[in-house]
Amino acid sequence: MAEIKDKFWLDGERAVLVVIDVQEKLAPAMNQELYGELILHTNLLIEGFKALDLPIIATEQYSKGLGHTVTELNGATDQQCIEKMAFSCCGEETFIAALEKTGAKQVLIAGMESHVCVLQTVLDLLERGYIVHLVSDAITSRFKSDYDNAIRTASQAGAVITTTETALFQLVKVAGTDGFKAVSKLVRQRTA
Repeated sequence: MAEIKDKFWLDGERAVLVVIDVQEKLAPAMNQELYGELILHTNLLIEGFKALDLPIIATEQYSKGLGHTVTELNGATDQQCIEKMAFSCCGEETFIAALEKTGAKQVLIAGMESHVCVLQTVLDLLERGYIVHLVSDAITSRFKSDYDNAIRTASQAGAVITTTETALFQLVKVAGTDGFKAVSKLVRQRTA
């Protein structure tokens, strides 16, 4: 079934990672257990995408008030960081242009807050015809109930709920390649 493969199987030639609003002044307010997972897994995603030479876009919500991307993320903003005021990334034309420039049709989402900027972006991307993979171990909210609701709502709307390792190994597809070796090494270093 082509529909299953198109929706549920990630393809490196069609994928982009979007890291949403992991910012200095927001971080202390987050559920700290979920936040720790977000940092660990978002770093794995970033390093994996870099190893596979795949595009990454990061956003910051009103950085004047909320600060910049946290230093704990390894180079999330190296390639592109887009300032936004709308909660949904799709409310910022610069984001849409950057996304279109990648040519990607599959969008992996990490970031915060799950039930606000992350969820609104997921819904807008689905509405625009993108295949969205929401990385459940790389998102957070202040409250676990909001996180749970965001996952549930995104799934009901048609997003694929995935995890970091699932996503990375789908992108690699087969063992023995340089990409597999790089991703395997990253995953073995994982502490949680």
